[in-house]
Amino acid sequence: MSGGPELVYAVPREVLMGGSTWRGVRTAKVGEILARLDRGAFYSRPEAEADTTVKQLIPYLVLRDADRIFLMQRTRAGGDARLHDHYSIGVGGHMNPGDDSLLLCLQREWGEELVADFVPEFEFLGLLNDDEVEVGRHHLGVVYLADAAGRPVAVRETDKLTGAFEPIEVVRTVYDRMETWSQLVLDALGDRTYSAPPESHA
Repeated sequence: MSGGPELVYAVPREVLMGGSTWRGVRTAKVGEILARLDRGAFYSRPEAEADTTVKQLIPYLVLRDADRIFLMQRTRAGGDARLHDHYSIGVGGHMNPGDDSLLLCLQREWGEELVADFVPEFEFLGLLNDDEVEVGRHHLGVVYLADAAGRPVAVRETDKLTGAFEPIEVVRTVYDRMETWSQLVLDALGDRTYSAPPESHA
């Protein structure tokens, strides 16, 4: 954003988490946390990235095409040096002013990050948390799934990312070079359950 640092939405950790913590994707008993998502505010991104007392919300989409997963690799041209050269299976980003909901934010990120002539239906999977790594301590992921259903998808910013649908067997060969969040989501996909978050927090 011009005229100052990017503003990102975050919720105080104690308010959001209620003293609970976990590592991985939680798919059950998430209603209380979802009900607290609207109790945050916008912070400058540098401030939020340095403050572990708040959690930035990140809608995080895993895109499938039948039994294939859209696998991306970040280049060194990306803005976050902590993620350079890592593989990812997640599309998403921070909520900014004007993003009235997580789904609207995810729709914006879809258009900014991918080239596709459609917007899929986003299906809620669960909440993603990892306080064991630096990036994870500052963020809470809200994980969604979608299916391209045979329709073509490509990466928009090819200087920052490469990406293509790959069989799950290929995705697993780069597991050790994945971002931690992607590893945790891939683990969760082995035994997934689906539910929908409350409409007001979707």
